[in-house]
Amino acid sequence: MKAPLKNKDGFRGPVISAGLVRKINAAGAGKINLMEVCGTHTTAIARHGIRGLIKKNVNLISGPGCPVCVTPQNEIDDMILLCREKNAVIATFGDMLRVPGTASSLRAERERGADVRVVYSPLESLQLAEENRKKEIIFLGVGFETTAPLIAACLCDARRKRLGNYSVYCSHKLVLPAMLALLASPGVNLDGFICPGHVSAITGSEYYRPVVEKYGVPCVIAGFEPLDILQAIYMLARQAAEGRAEVEVQYKRAVTPEGNLISKKLMKAVFITADSYWRGLGKIAGSGFKLNRGYADFDAEKKFGIKSRPESKNTSCRCGAVLKGAIKPFECKLFGKKCVPDMPVGPCMVSSEGACAAYYNYGEKE
Repeated sequence: MKAPLKNKDGFRGPVISAGLVRKINAAGAGKINLMEVCGTHTTAIARHGIRGLIKKNVNLISGPGCPVCVTPQNEIDDMILLCREKNAVIATFGDMLRVPGTASSLRAERERGADVRVVYSPLESLQLAEENRKKEIIFLGVGFETTAPLIAACLCDARRKRLGNYSVYCSHKLVLPAMLALLASPGVNLDGFICPGHVSAITGSEYYRPVVEKYGVPCVIAGFEPLDILQAIYMLARQAAEGRAEVEVQYKRAVTPEGNLISKKLMKAVFITADSYWRGLGKIAGSGFKLNRGYADFDAEKKFGIKSRPESKNTSCRCGAVLKGAIKPFECKLFGKKCVPDMPVGPCMVSSEGACAAYYNYGEKE
C-alpha cells in the first residue's frame, strides 16, 4: 500500500503543521517515551507519518488500545464454542471474524455452517432477536467504555421487551486498569500517555487522575486529526520539560471532566467490574465488565455454560509484546512475512486499528 502523498511542507497528509513539529522538537524535554492508548491514534500516527517527523525527540509507543487486539485467545475460543450452540445466531463486529483462536476462528466456523452475522451496531443484534424469536441471538460484546453504554441500552431494551432469546457474551475492557498495570510492570519507562478521545468522552478526564497521582505520569486526551495528535504531543513535551504531571485535555470539543453522565448511569445499571484477561498483559484486577445479577438471564456465559479458562498463548505471535509496548511490530519475526493483513497470525494484524496492521499498511519501519 502506498503512503499518502506529501504536502508542500514535505509532510504526509494535508494538514500537518510544520510549526507544531518545530515546537515539539524545541520543547527541551529531551528524549521522551509517549504511549498512545488508542488504536485510532495508532493508525492516524502511521497514516500521517507523525512518528518520522518527531523521532529525534519523541519515541511514540503503541499500547493496548485496540479492543479486538486485546481480546485474549481463550475468549476467542469461548466465542467459537458459542457458534456451535444449537439454533444460535452470532452477531459480531466484522474485525472479530478473522482473529484466530487456538484451533479455529469465527470466519472458519461460518464457513463450516455456523450462523455468524456481521453487525455495525449492537442495535442490529437486538433487532435480530425481535425478528427471530425462535433463534438464540448472541451478541459478542467487545470494546472499551466507548461501546459499553450502547450495549447496556440494548440490554435494558431486551429486558423491557422480554426477549428471552437474546444474550451477550461480555468481553468489555476498561482502559484505566490496563494503564495502571502497565506502569506497575517491571522495565516500563513511560513519560506520558496520549489518552483516547472517544473513551474519554464517556469517562471524563478525571478518570485518569490515578495515573498522575500514583505514578507521576502526565496524560493528555487527544482528538484524532493529525493536528490534534501533534498538539497533544507538544502538551506532553511541555509537561516533561517543566517537570509537571497533570491530566490535560486537548480534545476539549468532546471531553469534559465528568464525562457523559447518562452513559455512565447506563453502565452502572447493567454492569459490574470484574477481573479480566488481556492479551499480552494477563489477568488485570477490575479491568472488565460483566453483567450484574439483574441481567444474569442475558449473560451468554451462564446461559450456555461457558467456563472461563486461563489465557492461552500463541508462542510464535508476539502481539502481546507489541500491546505492552515492549517491541515495535517490525521486531516480530513473523511481521510482513508469515503475518500480513490478508493472512494474519495475530489480532494486531487483523484489526484495522491494530499496531501491526498500521505499521504494515503505511510502511512504518526502523
